[in-house]
Amino acid sequence: MVTPAYGSGALPSVWQPENLQELQALRSRLKGICCFTAGGTLLRTQWEGGLVPAPEHMISLARIPEMSGISNRGDEIVIGAMTRLKDCASQPLLQQLPILQEAVNAIAAPSIRNVATIGGNIVSGVGDTLTALLVYDAELHWLTDSGVEIRSVSSWLQGGPDGSRNPGDVLISIHIPMRLTSLLDVDSEHRPAAREVSFYRKLGRRETFSASLVTVALYGEINSDKCWTKIAIAAGGGSGMAMRLLESEQQILGSEASVMQAATLAAAVANEFKTYGDVFATEDYRKQTAGNLLGAGLWEALHE
Repeated sequence: MVTPAYGSGALPSVWQPENLQELQALRSRLKGICCFTAGGTLLRTQWEGGLVPAPEHMISLARIPEMSGISNRGDEIVIGAMTRLKDCASQPLLQQLPILQEAVNAIAAPSIRNVATIGGNIVSGVGDTLTALLVYDAELHWLTDSGVEIRSVSSWLQGGPDGSRNPGDVLISIHIPMRLTSLLDVDSEHRPAAREVSFYRKLGRRETFSASLVTVALYGEINSDKCWTKIAIAAGGGSGMAMRLLESEQQILGSEASVMQAATLAAAVANEFKTYGDVFATEDYRKQTAGNLLGAGLWEALHE
C-alpha cells in the first residue's frame, strides 16, 4: 500500500508493507531513493534541521508484525525493532535486563519514548541503548539483500572491512541471551553461589531531555569465592561509537571483587576508551568521565 505523505501527488510517498516479504520486494524496487521509518523522531529532527533531504519514498515498518513486541524464546529474549521505548521501559519481561531498562528510561522525555522505537535508537549508531546491549552480548537480526543476517552489536558498530554499514539493511529484531537464573548453583546452605553486579550511567549536558556526553554500562558475576567469573564493560555517548572495553575487563576478570578495584578500573577505562572532542566536551574529559562513572558505579555496587 502507498499513500502520498503531504496530499495527492505530493512527495515523499509512504509505503506500508505488511510482512517481511513485501518489505524485501520494496527494498529492491526502491533501492537508493527511499528511507525506512519507525517512530520517525530522529528523521523528523534531521529534516527540520536541514541535515538530510527528505527522500522521494519512505517505507514505514509499522505494520510488520514480526518487528514488534517482546517475547521469551527459549534461551533468549527477543525485542522487535519496532517496539516503542515506552514499552521496553515498562515490559515486565525486561526487568531481567535492568541495564537496558535504565538506558531506555534515560532517553529524551516520555513524549518522545511514546513514539520512538528501540530499533531507531540502535540504527542511529549512537543511541544510548548501545552500551547496555553491548554488555548483554546482544545480537541484531537484519533483513539484507541476501536475506536475514545475524550480527553482534559490536561487529555491526564496527561495520565491514571499510568500517561502513549498508543503509539499505533493515533491523528486524534484537536477541539477548538469557542469563542463568540467578546463577542456578547453590551451596549446601541454599545460598546463591554467585551474585550479579550491574549498572548503567549517563552524563548529559543537563539533567533531563539531553543528548549524552558519556554513557557507560557494566555487567558482572561474582562466585561464592568472591571472584569475578564474568565481566562486561562498555562506554559510548554523544556522536561517538560505543565500544566494549576488553582490556579493562581483563584487569578484573578472575580476581577477587573489592571496592579497591574502583580506582584501577577508572584508570584502565580512561586509558582504553576511544572517543572524541567537540564544542561541548574535550576528548580527555569524555575519557576521564567514563572512567570515573564506571569506577564510582563499581564502588557503589560492591560497597552495598
